[in-house]
Amino acid sequence: MPTDFYRSYASHKRYRCPTIGRKELRRFDREIWRPAGCDSGMAFLELGCGTGAFLAYLAAKGVHRRVGIDQDPALAEVLPAAVRDDFRCGDALALLGDPDLGSFDRIVLLDVLEHFSPTAGCALLRAARDRLAPGGRVVIKVPNAGCPWGLGYQFGDLTHRTAFAPIALRQLADAAGFDAEVRPQRQGSPRRRLTDALLHRFLSWALLTPPEIWTANFYAFLTPRPEEPRR
Repeated sequence: MPTDFYRSYASHKRYRCPTIGRKELRRFDREIWRPAGCDSGMAFLELGCGTGAFLAYLAAKGVHRRVGIDQDPALAEVLPAAVRDDFRCGDALALLGDPDLGSFDRIVLLDVLEHFSPTAGCALLRAARDRLAPGGRVVIKVPNAGCPWGLGYQFGDLTHRTAFAPIALRQLADAAGFDAEVRPQRQGSPRRRLTDALLHRFLSWALLTPPEIWTANFYAFLTPRPEEPRR
């Protein structure tokens, strides 16, 4: 019988309540809030919210309508107190099908989509599309399997099912009815980010087939395409 690695996920990950300080606020501002055109008056849904770091960030930004979904009931004990009432435990696809969930301006999946097969991931994105308010967008972060630096993230977790290079993420988004813009996740201090950029520029010059994105993880910002009229 195949091993269900999710049964031991809590002990493996050693869940702890996250702390959101200035460093985390600046990082989420730089990586998600500004690129996705977010506003504190928007409604946010996070699929695979984990220990609640992004939910706590939203609370710190003054966002009032926020919901986090995850399948692990052990997370309820470690989420920050300010966002525990925002947590819904259950299967994301099933909960997205509940009309009482409502609609959202931004739906966020951070380090989530790689846990699904391509078929299941496409179904999840299509269900998320149905929960978007007019003008809504989906924000995704995944390990970058298109470059060597991302392989440790991708293969460092036995529950990962699908490896994404940017072109594969665009393919999945297209199948789910979205246009996708991909961006690198630039981590570290300004000095380290500059060093990274210089190294990657040199490698792109030196190699015949450099990756599209060099960073270990990348973001995708998905905008739903208008539905085609039925014939």
